[in-house]
Amino acid sequence: MTSFNLSSYNPGLFTLVGIPGLEQFHVWIGIPFCAIYTVAVMGNIILLYLIAVERSLHEPMFIFLAMLAMTDLMLSTAGVPKALSIFWLGAREITFTGCLTQMFFLHYSFVLDSAILMAMAFDRYVAICSPLRYTSILTPKTILKIAVCICFRSFCTILPVVFLLTRLPFCRTRIIPHTYCEHIGVARLACADISINIWYGFCVPLMTVFSDVILIVVSYILILCAVFRLPSRDARQKALGTCGSHVCVILMFYTPAFFSILAHRFGHNVSRTFHIIFANLYIVIPPALNPIVYGVKTKQIRDKVIMLFSTKERA
Repeated sequence: MTSFNLSSYNPGLFTLVGIPGLEQFHVWIGIPFCAIYTVAVMGNIILLYLIAVERSLHEPMFIFLAMLAMTDLMLSTAGVPKALSIFWLGAREITFTGCLTQMFFLHYSFVLDSAILMAMAFDRYVAICSPLRYTSILTPKTILKIAVCICFRSFCTILPVVFLLTRLPFCRTRIIPHTYCEHIGVARLACADISINIWYGFCVPLMTVFSDVILIVVSYILILCAVFRLPSRDARQKALGTCGSHVCVILMFYTPAFFSILAHRFGHNVSRTFHIIFANLYIVIPPALNPIVYGVKTKQIRDKVIMLFSTKERA
């Protein structure tokens, strides 16, 4: 009984394989991942800096965008540095505590990203459907409440996953065929029934991501109904233009997520190598593209970025 408890709570080191079947190419695979990760870090830091220092960007839409940038930094940083250490240094071992920590922040930031996109959809709904009441509805106090609620929801949804894993005994192989720790991948190594883990892993997307998608779709249906009631074409184009960046970010976030879910459920002929490469690209490409999309499509941010770099050049 004592050894069982020890194996449950201190199962020793785990080994992250990286990308199975492509070990000989790890060094080369790490180069584009490092480049994209650098773009993600720099882009989101610049975005956060501009929103922090420019008073004209202290609006609800940009506050939610700052939250998205911080969450994207968390998502990519939780997975990419460890993957690069595997690719370039062969540092495959990770402690059980380190594995749980990485898994928590990966899942937490993913669920939080989805919640922030839902909050941004609500922001666009209020801005277009009730423009005269925008500032009275989305007050700083209301924004703070929304931020606390979505962070708390994400935390309470993912924290049980940690306890579901710590209760399991790991007496089999501790080799994980991946570049990072994720819930079901770790649970499958246990020598015990993992039905609760599987069911909870199935319920989490339903409780969070799918409900967020439904609310986002409802918001945009109401937005489109309001836009089509506008008298002029210019007014309709201007209203839809304010949603362009958000729609692009939504598509970049949810399309690969649903593709991955469907591939896992029905793509039995899809190789494990593809799944792992896709999973790694997913945690780095959207965080890299999000600030670029907002920088290109949002005039306020585009102007501030041009001003920032033109000032540096003159200096």
